[in-house]
Amino acid sequence: MSKKPRIVIIGAGMAGLTAANKLYTSTGSKDMFELFVVEGGNRIGGRINTSEFCGDRIEMGATWIHGIGGSPVHQIAEEINALESDQPWECMDGFPDEPNTIAEGGFELNASVFDPVSTLFKNLMDFAQGKVTEDSVVGSFGNESIGAFLRQGLNAYWDGRKEFEELKGYGVWSRKLLEEAVFAMLENTQRTYTSAGDLFDLDFEAESEYRMFPGEEITISKGYSSIIEHLASVLPPGVIQLGHKVDRIEWQPQGVHHHGQQLDDSRPVKVHFVDGSYMLADHIIVTVSLGVLKAGTCKDSGMLFSPPLPSYKTDAISRLGYGVVNKLFLQLSPDGNKKPDFPSLQMVFHRSESELRDKKIPWWIRRTASLSPIYNNSSVLLSWFAGKEALQLETLSDEEIIDVVSTTVSSLLSKPHREMKSKSNGFCNGSESESEVRFINILKTKWGSDPLFLGSYSYVAVGSSGADFDTMAEPLPKSPAGTLHHHHPLQILFAGEATHRTHYSTTHGAYFSGLREANRLLQHYHCVKF
Repeated sequence: MSKKPRIVIIGAGMAGLTAANKLYTSTGSKDMFELFVVEGGNRIGGRINTSEFCGDRIEMGATWIHGIGGSPVHQIAEEINALESDQPWECMDGFPDEPNTIAEGGFELNASVFDPVSTLFKNLMDFAQGKVTEDSVVGSFGNESIGAFLRQGLNAYWDGRKEFEELKGYGVWSRKLLEEAVFAMLENTQRTYTSAGDLFDLDFEAESEYRMFPGEEITISKGYSSIIEHLASVLPPGVIQLGHKVDRIEWQPQGVHHHGQQLDDSRPVKVHFVDGSYMLADHIIVTVSLGVLKAGTCKDSGMLFSPPLPSYKTDAISRLGYGVVNKLFLQLSPDGNKKPDFPSLQMVFHRSESELRDKKIPWWIRRTASLSPIYNNSSVLLSWFAGKEALQLETLSDEEIIDVVSTTVSSLLSKPHREMKSKSNGFCNGSESESEVRFINILKTKWGSDPLFLGSYSYVAVGSSGADFDTMAEPLPKSPAGTLHHHHPLQILFAGEATHRTHYSTTHGAYFSGLREANRLLQHYHCVKF
């Protein structure tokens, strides 16, 4: 009886654990494989990481189920009763209703200024995403990027107007400046959705390939980690090995080790760990982030694969986009026994280089679109950051962040000549002085500098295309032309959100990719597929 095939999965996130779960539970395969999941960190979940802040359940990583119709994540959440909870959780009442939109200087925007720009932006994005096809939205295509397309749409909107009627009661803001700033705020929200630090780097053509599930978007009451724990719960002790950081992966593209000598013939892949130990495998499923693959295939930062991956593979890795999105949670300083009554804020700022800007508000907060309680009357507020601003946030001290956000928010909420909606009366005392908003505690994510992730999720960068995701998903080695099979087929398989052409950047994309690679191996060994 020959040795059982050994499968080593690298990474205990959504893709890796889904693959492990499928391989372990499939009919007829329970004792078929030796299975290991090696994880560099000290917890499972990867970019899913449920935590707690001030007694509320919050998500450091993946937050939303993007559409409940047909989502496997929603299906699991329902099965394990993860959609109800006694403890309050992030966004438990969905998206905030009617946010207050306030421009720098403390000017609350009324609907006549905000709505036309908001409608324009939504129509443009619907068009880019292929939700509407008629040409009424925008004349010419020829756009490389979403950023260029959006700005073309804004300029066409302005060109269609005879003149800009004067805007009264908004201080230094002209109508055109204000409209541009609102548009920029909406673009900034789009940056956090896509993780593209700059929308001029987000490919236009590919945007319409991305698929959403129908139905509402919700968060998971018991936390996203409950899904991960459920997937891992079927695996016997010892399968998941934490604290095993991979240093190098040796494989045999030609069936011969590239230094000439044969590797252990029966197991063609050798996974080296940073502590000097190693593991031999017949197959590995690599589920590390695109950021880690980028770093591991670029000459300067040390090569992850030995011999290196073929160039068609590394080209796809370097062309695709991979960005940083971070979340910042802030705890409001309690105001006596009153329930917190902080409004949901949309923040409209002057550009960083504008002469009109308030010098006390630094560049890294100017591209943050909103600051909202994580549910109604919560004392915890949340802001999202993307790109350079997200990376800057990682380097700042808690004191500095508290200071800047307090100053910024206080100045937005402080102007006497503006009646805020009654919701936020507690913060507007009607006097000339800035109404102080104080924070006593913060929690921020640091996905960009975490060596196990080096960012948040993938996008299609200009110069790349959806086809690159398919290339990412191809197993190695490729069978040589004219031969039926390789001596050691399917040595390296790839899974993870950045290997799914239509659901990249999502947990369900990672889930589907894990199933795909598990099924590839089950088919290879002729196991029954259910």
